[in-house]
Amino acid sequence: MSDRRTPTHPPVPDDLTPTSLPVPDHLTPTSPPVPDHLTPTSPPVPDHLTPTSPPVPDDFTPTSPPVPDDFTPTSPPVPDDFTPTPSPLLDRLGRLLVRRRRLIAVLSVVLTGLILAVAAGALNALSLSRIADPASESDRARRILASQFETGPPNLAFLVTADRGTVDDPAVRAAGLELTAEIADRAGVAEAASYWSRGDSPALRSKDSRQALVLVRVPGEVNEARARVGELAKEFAGQRGGVIVESGGQDEVFREIGAQARADFLRAELIVLPMVLVLLILIYRKIALALVTLGVGVFAVGGALAGLRVIAAFTEVSTFAANLALVMGLALGVDYCLFVIARYREELAAGADVADAVVGAVRTAGRTVFFSGLTVAMSLLALLLFPLSFLRSFGYAGVLVVASALVGALVILPAVLALLGHRAAGRVAQRSEGRWFRLAQQVMRRPVLTGGAMLALILLLSAPALGLRLGLPDARILPADASSRIMADQVRANFGQEESDALYVVMPTTPEVTALPPYAETLSKLDGVAQVDTYTRSGGSYLTVTPTQTALEGDTAGWVERVRAVEAPYDAIIGGTPAEMVDWRSALTERIPLVLGLILLLSFGVLYLATGSVLLPLKATVLNLLSLSVMFGVMVWVFQRGNLSGPLGFTATGVLEASMPMLMFCIVYGLSMDYEVFIVSRIREEYLRTGDTVTAVATGLQQSAPLVTTAAAVLALSFAVYATGGVVYLKMIGIGMAVAVLVDATAIRGVLLPAFMKLAGRANWWRPSRRALRGVAGR
Repeated sequence: MSDRRTPTHPPVPDDLTPTSLPVPDHLTPTSPPVPDHLTPTSPPVPDHLTPTSPPVPDDFTPTSPPVPDDFTPTSPPVPDDFTPTPSPLLDRLGRLLVRRRRLIAVLSVVLTGLILAVAAGALNALSLSRIADPASESDRARRILASQFETGPPNLAFLVTADRGTVDDPAVRAAGLELTAEIADRAGVAEAASYWSRGDSPALRSKDSRQALVLVRVPGEVNEARARVGELAKEFAGQRGGVIVESGGQDEVFREIGAQARADFLRAELIVLPMVLVLLILIYRKIALALVTLGVGVFAVGGALAGLRVIAAFTEVSTFAANLALVMGLALGVDYCLFVIARYREELAAGADVADAVVGAVRTAGRTVFFSGLTVAMSLLALLLFPLSFLRSFGYAGVLVVASALVGALVILPAVLALLGHRAAGRVAQRSEGRWFRLAQQVMRRPVLTGGAMLALILLLSAPALGLRLGLPDARILPADASSRIMADQVRANFGQEESDALYVVMPTTPEVTALPPYAETLSKLDGVAQVDTYTRSGGSYLTVTPTQTALEGDTAGWVERVRAVEAPYDAIIGGTPAEMVDWRSALTERIPLVLGLILLLSFGVLYLATGSVLLPLKATVLNLLSLSVMFGVMVWVFQRGNLSGPLGFTATGVLEASMPMLMFCIVYGLSMDYEVFIVSRIREEYLRTGDTVTAVATGLQQSAPLVTTAAAVLALSFAVYATGGVVYLKMIGIGMAVAVLVDATAIRGVLLPAFMKLAGRANWWRPSRRALRGVAGR
């Protein structure tokens, strides 16, 4: 073969020696043309190049052809969506899922069936726990009353209304005494007392004397007691001779709340599932992908409900936890699937085969989804720090939902994508086109003006939150047509006092009962006290302090504290329903600083690990708090002040129940950080690729914001379904969450985020050097 030189071959530099390494396989006769800076006198590479030909060294000198920015001699060119942070674990997971895709798909179907079978009985295992702090003074009083005095606060009440005349008429009196005796004889009833059996106690008679109360105590475990309460209410309510009997009381109220919450859950299922499926078909334009995504959401819901059923075998779990599991399970399942599928489609569009596209999606989107789920779980996990089973229940539900959604999105979905192959391909958003790209560019041209205007609007919407007032729950949580709500409204309007909400002053030891009358007289002179009764038995005594309606509707906590402040002749423990609610609220507020601090610290750490930046987690915290402030502003304006109470069908009480703001803070903060992780992770990828913050923000927002807003729309619509429910708790969660999520996904992430990052510039990516960290650690 002749040694003919071909001008199209890259020449060999002069400084190459025979000891150099061989030319990489990708340098072929079709290599790029000779760069301008290399002279024609350089010895060219012959066509018959063999392993003995002069190789290209790794440390190529400046006279060598320049290496392209995206080229590495040991690997193929770096793709545009390359993530510099290696994820070998996720790579291995992706390859395993591709290899075992059929087995995993079959096992997923079997596992989903088993989970749904367990989850089917979850609603019956859940309950609405009593409002009590197990470590409180009032809970101790309840235990002593039951063990030593065999009494306690009534949990069922019957309102007796005379058809004619007053409750003192002989016929009405006889009917009332007969009713009291019948109730007392029923199984499961420990005590039954009425206006007539208590010697015409004024505290049990209405102001117009046409109504009187029968108070009943049904002891036992909360679910058993409420089931029996419901049976008694059904048995005795209605027309009885010359009187009308209506049922109510604390446990009957909460039994109806639990029943209504379960009904709202089932109705929400019937609305949310078809709605989400239709939205997914419109988003994907492929029925198969829509069904897979909905299946992952159902898997997340089922996993959470099955887990709650298991936990309920060991501790109390609130019925409302199921409502949260339904909405968050579907929302997070859809959320995570959207990002994994979008990345899979990008990999296919870039030329990857199906296997590599699945691995790439798991490596990149999977990493983001994992950190996102971690932030949501951390926020909801903090609820377990409260000693209150109601809030802890939401913590259990949140962690179970996130764990199930992660399994669905990172294990089941990739295996299904590997099976679908190119049938799952679809449109891919362009990097430098689209509404979000143009919006980000416009914001970053005038970051102070646009960011300042949006900040002013958000602060305006947040302003009502400054008037936030926390209070205690009552029967007005229920719809106006609920039977126990109807009775409670009548008692509130027609009675000047309410003995069912009396305080119990418990003195286990009273050597001299003569000291009790002066103490009782002092208590009776306090503002807000309607009546004081003294009982002595078993070597001790207890007093019941009946409040006026004014005391209950005003500063209940202040009234309880005034009673507790009166010095008793012997060691006294004060309980009763008002004290239990006050102690419950105190236990809540005492833990708030710890919970908030832990949420902020853990979310900062997770976002730092995800981004490698110090400033971005701080920025995320500020933006999340702005989203929360809008939510609290809306909650105060709507539910505390009563705006829109007519269309939404609720009764405003002038306060917000104390646990709801804390619960919603944890949920919204986690979801806000969820969106932050998705958007900032994509911006970080673009920055590492280009080194330009402005381009990275615009491109990253264009790539991620459409998915975030789609996920937010699904979540907001799912939560908004509960606005049509019957329980005010669920209405608050539905409206508050929908508003917060939409504001966060649009105004916060679309305007304030790019404005902030433009102003921060390269400081967005600053983090202390390892040398600096070692220096701090060594001090």
